[in-house]
Amino acid sequence: MSDEIRHECGIAYLRLRKSLNYFHQTYGTAFYGLNKLYLLMEKQHNRGQDGAGIATVKLDAPPGTPYMKRIRSNVAQSISDIFRQVQLEIDEVEKTHPDIRQYPEVLKGYLSYMAEVMMGHLRYGTQGRNNIEYCHPFIKSDINPSRNLCLAGNFNLVNTRELFHFIHKDEMLNMKVDSDLAAMIEVIHYYLCEEETKNPEFINWKEVLSKATALFDGGFVVEGLCGNGDSFVLRDKHGIRPAYYYISDEVVCVASERPALLTAFKTTKEEVHELPPGHALIVRANGEYSLEKIMVSAEQKSCSFERIYFSRGSDEDIYKERKQLGRLLSEKVLKAINHDLKNTIFSFIPNTAEVAFYGLIKGAEAYLNEIKLKKIQGWNKEFDEEKLREMIERRVRIEKIAIKDVKMRTFITEENARNEMVQHVYDITYGTVRSGIDSLVVIDDSIVRGTTLRESIIRMLDRLGPRRIIIVSSAPQIRYPDCYGIDMSKMGDFIAFQAAIALLHERGQKQLILDIYTECLQAEKSNKLSLKNYAKQIYKPFTVEEISAKIAQMLRADGVNAEVEVIYQSIENLHEACPHNTGDWYFTGDYPTPGGNAVVNRAFMNYVEGKDGRGY
Repeated sequence: MSDEIRHECGIAYLRLRKSLNYFHQTYGTAFYGLNKLYLLMEKQHNRGQDGAGIATVKLDAPPGTPYMKRIRSNVAQSISDIFRQVQLEIDEVEKTHPDIRQYPEVLKGYLSYMAEVMMGHLRYGTQGRNNIEYCHPFIKSDINPSRNLCLAGNFNLVNTRELFHFIHKDEMLNMKVDSDLAAMIEVIHYYLCEEETKNPEFINWKEVLSKATALFDGGFVVEGLCGNGDSFVLRDKHGIRPAYYYISDEVVCVASERPALLTAFKTTKEEVHELPPGHALIVRANGEYSLEKIMVSAEQKSCSFERIYFSRGSDEDIYKERKQLGRLLSEKVLKAINHDLKNTIFSFIPNTAEVAFYGLIKGAEAYLNEIKLKKIQGWNKEFDEEKLREMIERRVRIEKIAIKDVKMRTFITEENARNEMVQHVYDITYGTVRSGIDSLVVIDDSIVRGTTLRESIIRMLDRLGPRRIIIVSSAPQIRYPDCYGIDMSKMGDFIAFQAAIALLHERGQKQLILDIYTECLQAEKSNKLSLKNYAKQIYKPFTVEEISAKIAQMLRADGVNAEVEVIYQSIENLHEACPHNTGDWYFTGDYPTPGGNAVVNRAFMNYVEGKDGRGY
C-alpha cells in the first residue's frame, strides 16, 4: 500500500489453566505466561505501532493486596518498552531474593504483572491521537473486585455519543467523546453491576454481554478481564474484525492473527479456530470455559482488507488468497500490454504486494507457456536444438525495480521542495528498462489517496525511461470511508472519489453533487441518515474503466514522459479470491450496519461543506 493509512489493532489474550508451579516444573520457567504474551504481541506488531499495553489479574490474591495491574506505552518500540519495565521489576526483586525464581507462588506476590489471566494490545491511532490515555487497556475501577473491569480491543464504534447518553455519562462527552473504548467499558460495566447485584457469586456474562452488545454499532473484537478472575473475548455479529483461539489443558488463548498462535504454541492449523461472529469465549475464575452465542445471527461480513493487506501473509490461507488476487489480474494486464511480454517488465511496490506479484507472474507464465506449446506444435518437427532451446527459455521479465531506502523526513515546508524529497523514499534499479521500448507493470496492494504514487513512485519510475507505466492494484477502487477500525474516514482523500467529482465537472453534471447533499440534509433532519448510502450516486454515471482512466490522468504529474495506466481488481475477482471475507464496503458502499450508512453520508456532507473532520 504505497499510501500509508492507519489501521486495525491487535489483541492477545492468555489464560493459564495450570498453576505457576506447573509451568516452572514443566517448562523450566515461572514466566511461561509473560513469555507467551510477549511472543504473541511481537508476532502481531504489524497491527499497531502507535502504542501498546498489557493488563493482568492474579487469581486467589490475599485480601488487601493488588490483583489487577496495567501498563501502557506510546513510545517507539512500545512492546519492548513495556516488557523492559516488567523485567526491571524482576531484576529488582532478584537483587534481594536471588533464589526466588524457584518459588513461583512466592514470586507472584512480589511481581506486579505475574498472574494467571492476562491481555495484551497493540494500537494504531484511528482517531489520530497517540496520547497514552487513549492506549488500551482501559480500567473501570470499583472497591468490589467483581465490579473491576479491564477492556482492550480491535474496533471502532460509530455511536459513542449515544452510548454515553444511555448510561447518563454526559459529563464525559467533553473528555473522551471520541473514545469508543471509554463508551464500551461504561456500558459493559453498567450491565456488570446490574448482574452482580442479582448474583454476586456467579456473574452471568452471557447476559451482561448480550445486553451491552445490543447497543453497539460497529465492528469489534474485545477482550475483558474482571477483578474476580473471570475473563472473556467477544466478536461482533458480522465478524468484521478477526479473532482466533487455541485451547489446551494448559491455556486458553485468543489473538487477532492465526499465525501468532501457531508460532507461540507450536500447534497446528487444525487446533486453532476462528471465534464465530456474535460469540464470546468466556473463561471463569476456576478455569472452566464456554463458547456462548451472545448476539442474533447476521450475515458474516469479515473485512476483505484483512486478506488484501493487513494480516500477516504467513497465514496459509491468506498467502494463497493474495496469490490468487494477483493471478486474477493477469488477464487484464496481458490485454493492456497487447500480450507483448517481450517488451514488458513486471515488478511490485511496496514489499507487502510481493505475494500478489507472484500470482500475477503465475498468470503471465501460464499464458506464455500456452504460446510456447502452440508454436512448438506448429513447427511440425521442423526445428533444431537451438531454435527449441530459445523458445523454451523464454521467460516473463521480472526485475526488482524499486527498493525502499529509508523513511524520508524533511524539515522543508515548501510544497515543491517537499515533493522533490519524497521522490527519494525509494531507490530505483538503473539499467533494468530499455528506454522508450519497455512497458513497466508495477503491482500495489491498493490505491487509496494516490499521493505517493503521483509525487514519488511514478516520477521515480519515469526516470528509468519506460514507454508506459501500468500501475496494478490488487484491490478494487476504494470509494467509501471505513468506520470499523481502519482510518479511512474522509471522502475527499480517495483518488477514486476525486476522479468521479472531476468527471462530473467535466461533463456538466456537477448539480448531482448538490442534489445528493440536499438528500443527505433532508435525511439528517428526519433522523434517517442511516437508512441508505446516498453517496453511491456519485459513481453511477461512470463505468469503472472511466474512473480508472481519470485516475491515471490525475496520477500523471507534470514532467512525466511515460504513458500512465491504472488497472484495478474487480469486485467479482476479489470475492473469488477471498470467499470468506466478503466485507467490501470500502469498494461497494454496502455497509453491514446502519451506522456505516450514517458515516458515509456525513463524510460526503463534510466534503461538500469543506469540513476536515471524520464522519463519526
